[in-house]
Amino acid sequence: MATVMQKIKDIEDEMARTQKNKATAHHLGLLKAKLAKLRRELLEPSSKGGGGAGEGFDVTKSGDSRVGLVGFPSVGKSTLLNKLTGTFSEVASYEFTTLTCIPGVITYRGAKIQLLDLPGIIEGAKDGKGRGRQVISTARTCNCILIVLDAIKPITHKRLIEKELEGFGIRLNKEPPNLTFRKKDKGGINFTSTVANTHLDLETVKAICGEYRIHNADVTLRFDATADDLIDVIEGSRKYMPCIYAVNKIDQITLEELEILDKLPHYCPVSAHLEWNLDGLLEKIWEYLNLTRIYTKPKGMNPDYEDPVILSSKKRTVEDFCERIHKDMLKQFKYALVWGSSVKHKPQRVGREHELEDEDVVQIIKKI
Repeated sequence: MATVMQKIKDIEDEMARTQKNKATAHHLGLLKAKLAKLRRELLEPSSKGGGGAGEGFDVTKSGDSRVGLVGFPSVGKSTLLNKLTGTFSEVASYEFTTLTCIPGVITYRGAKIQLLDLPGIIEGAKDGKGRGRQVISTARTCNCILIVLDAIKPITHKRLIEKELEGFGIRLNKEPPNLTFRKKDKGGINFTSTVANTHLDLETVKAICGEYRIHNADVTLRFDATADDLIDVIEGSRKYMPCIYAVNKIDQITLEELEILDKLPHYCPVSAHLEWNLDGLLEKIWEYLNLTRIYTKPKGMNPDYEDPVILSSKKRTVEDFCERIHKDMLKQFKYALVWGSSVKHKPQRVGREHELEDEDVVQIIKKI
């Protein structure tokens, strides 16, 4: 492990020394690929005996969605969890009060959202310091990350936490790169692009692929991609997830400082101790989770508006709705009647491929 850590440090030092220009782009791309491989080596448990890489926190996934609270020690994560969910997580004025993962559940707009209070991470967590590796592994299972920052020192903390999560393959508020990478049996590296490229050329692509022992592949770019984007696609284990920066303890800063914070993207100022703007934070969590509520309507009865079926915005067809209720429902499915914004007529008869919108009412008609 020490040798891998040393190699990572050597490569990071060399990257810091290297000037960034067209002549060194090829060399930097190669270093980035080596770094990504070493990071992956560090995260994967060793297969040869020993204690492995340390187990993550075993928390049963419950509810419709999962939000992880990540931050440095003593920024108010536990207080925030206590106020939002009513779950007790130990709170004290010293650092590292929370030593394991504490789950809590909020019911908001009919959806059950699980909140995880993860222990404070420290600089170097991605390299296994503190309990960082377990914390960030658990964060990877979430649908949304809530980074809790201290209002007195937010920007420095934000950069450090982002660096730790990036090193672990979590990409915050980003879309997967719009490039195609396909391995083949022969023909060498074929590199095509539909836009002008300022970061990548054929030599750099060949060097990065060579580092992964890939000598035959088609690489197609549809945007001005960087070496990091190509490495992310080749690695294939990256998690792209929405992230909210909750700036806590705003009662300790001036109004002018608060106005500056308000202009930053993905931010939500709160005071967990005084319960300021907690409903604003819940509203933002709901917006970033992008969930779809579907109400059921049994035949001859009124719709059940109390207990909606929650679907993700990417999987919200009638088929997904049926699978969410019961996996055998599709075998008896004949058609569905839908009321709501996804149809022109009220009700409208639809098939299993129909995409539902938020707050639609659905009645399933089964085969006799």
